[in-house]
Amino acid sequence: MKKLFLSAGILFSFFASFACTTFLFDKNGHYYFGRNYDWVTGNGMVMVNAKSMDKVSAGEGKLAAWTSKYCSISFNQYGKEFPTGGMNEKGLVVELMWLDETVYPQTDSRPAFGVLQWIQYQLDNCASVDEVIATDKSIRISDKGNAPLHYLIADAAGNAATIEFLNGKMVVHKGKELLFPVLTNSVYSESIGQTRNTVEKKEAIRFNDNSIHRFALACSMVNKFKEGANTTSPVDYGFYILNAVAQGSHTKWSIMYDITGKKIHFFTLGDKQKKTVSFTVFDFECTNQMAFDMNKPSQGDISKNFKKLTYDDNKNLVEKSVHESRSAIEISTALIEEAAAFFNKPRCQ
Repeated sequence: MKKLFLSAGILFSFFASFACTTFLFDKNGHYYFGRNYDWVTGNGMVMVNAKSMDKVSAGEGKLAAWTSKYCSISFNQYGKEFPTGGMNEKGLVVELMWLDETVYPQTDSRPAFGVLQWIQYQLDNCASVDEVIATDKSIRISDKGNAPLHYLIADAAGNAATIEFLNGKMVVHKGKELLFPVLTNSVYSESIGQTRNTVEKKEAIRFNDNSIHRFALACSMVNKFKEGANTTSPVDYGFYILNAVAQGSHTKWSIMYDITGKKIHFFTLGDKQKKTVSFTVFDFECTNQMAFDMNKPSQGDISKNFKKLTYDDNKNLVEKSVHESRSAIEISTALIEEAAAFFNKPRCQ
């Protein structure tokens, strides 16, 4: 099996054989974002991230410093400040997927980020898709040691975009260029090129490429729901799509973001009871760093079941995730300590 190694400040990496699927759809102007997270470990925590926190980027070279403008709720495996995805109070959702073709920008004058902290930066600072895209002028993802990823993002106005890094440049599909707000593990333009006719003609064709097949299937199911004939609740239908594109035991988390309602619904392979988190319950004070073990047996609204996150909790999270990922990644003890210690970097204003 191929192994991926983490360098200083790069606190996450994927094993390329696993796949993820994301999509956006609406029901009468109410927007929903779905995501399957496929990986070797399902360990993780839902974390509450406060606004008005002074932060600094991880890694080497020129560092970025900022104060979080927005609070957010994120899904984390490798420590606080390094989410795999999440949503902020303005309804911005950012989620990642593997993409072999990714080539990040070469070193320049912009501060460099790891692939996970880049997500937290966007949740901290941006309220819209266009604002996320504009950050490419001031920050970049490091071209050294980072896993090759691309992103699907969406906002409360129903805007969506794919963000890819091809040949060292950010490539964006949005508006009329984003024919279907769906993303799997292939370059978006190639996904559209291979499936557009099939989806528009509503033909049931199975593609040999797993990523392309999941893309076509998700597009077709999203289109079917938008036709209005289905009476299933949007959240339940979103989970129905996620189940259709799931990858067996590799699919560790299934998440539905109710962007308009500011709620997040999810279940895990470890506990398949559906859980809900609501933004309205948290005060998001900078001293209240709250978290919830995603695999803790529970169901329904778990917003009041969050506990204060401690340094030891964060370190245990990182250590367990690294241990359970050892078949796909190798991380030194020093890097585990670095990821755990980053818990103490953000400061209240």
